[in-house]
Amino acid sequence: MGMTRNASDSEILQSIGFDPALHRKFAAGIESGLLRDLHVVLAARSQQVFMEYYGVGSDENWGTPLDSVAFDADTLHDLRSVTKSIVSLLYGIALDKGLVPPPDAPLYEQFPEYGDLAEDAVRARITIGHALTMTLGMEWDEDRPYTDPLNSEIAMENAPDRYRFVLGRPVIAEPGTRWIYSGGSVALVGAIIERGTGKRLPDFAQTALFEPLDITKFHWSSGYDGVASAASGLRLTAPDLLKIGMLLLQKGLWKGRRIVSEEWIARSLTPAISTGDGLDYGMLWFCGDAPAPAFANPRPWRAGFGNGGQRLWLMPDAGIAAVIYSGKYNAWDAWIMPTRVWREIILANFLKA
Repeated sequence: MGMTRNASDSEILQSIGFDPALHRKFAAGIESGLLRDLHVVLAARSQQVFMEYYGVGSDENWGTPLDSVAFDADTLHDLRSVTKSIVSLLYGIALDKGLVPPPDAPLYEQFPEYGDLAEDAVRARITIGHALTMTLGMEWDEDRPYTDPLNSEIAMENAPDRYRFVLGRPVIAEPGTRWIYSGGSVALVGAIIERGTGKRLPDFAQTALFEPLDITKFHWSSGYDGVASAASGLRLTAPDLLKIGMLLLQKGLWKGRRIVSEEWIARSLTPAISTGDGLDYGMLWFCGDAPAPAFANPRPWRAGFGNGGQRLWLMPDAGIAAVIYSGKYNAWDAWIMPTRVWREIILANFLKA
């Protein structure tokens, strides 16, 4: 395993504002064991790839163990909950096309077959926007391991009717007031996209997002009922996920073509509520800030986070996008390595904006 870019690339690094020693520092972290469990690190600034690492390690496909994998630019990898952030983009594209109701539309009206649930006065106040910001106010427990059948996402996948399972959860807070992490809320958004577009979620993604970005290889896992998992089922190569990151940084444009409106990009990336642990949340995007030597003050970042250390990091003010794939599935400390690479390798060596 190793960098596909080496010290001879120092001129490229310097030209886009990075310390020429960035690759050497990263390699030292790998060799010392301070950086471990990393499958892929891929980063670009202003569409110029400046960091590219592919490793070897054990992996999973939506919970199914795989043998040791030698990762490269063509290797599909679980995004896990980074999938949620892609679904936010897909909702925005469908909204731009007038195919789905706006975020302020009542949620239960999109599921008329569950009219008995909509009779509840509190539920009637819940909107699609509450699903997009995970502020439904309904009970949901994904703190349990995903190997536990009582984990709410797993229970949803095993339920005879996934949508009734989600929509029927007990209401424990006023909608819009409390952030509760919920794969179920994203399952509802996925269903709204499918009902509005008349296509299965992977098929709409292929025509509306992937094909315009020349993404030809992907896999989207489905549950026992054949429904593609909007919460965690997508697998993409690292270069293709990086394209999506760069699409966001270009405010929805790709090679001069409008893929998603600038308005949706801005709206979805705007913090809507605190997560309660120092971060904020937009519409299926995590929001925070971090320092970099190039700036006098910390700058905002946005990210999709996935189980096991999967990350799509963005710092719009710097034009930086980074993809990190890792193999620490279901580990409580899986966040440490991708955060260390982002903050201590990439941002800490960004010297000139």
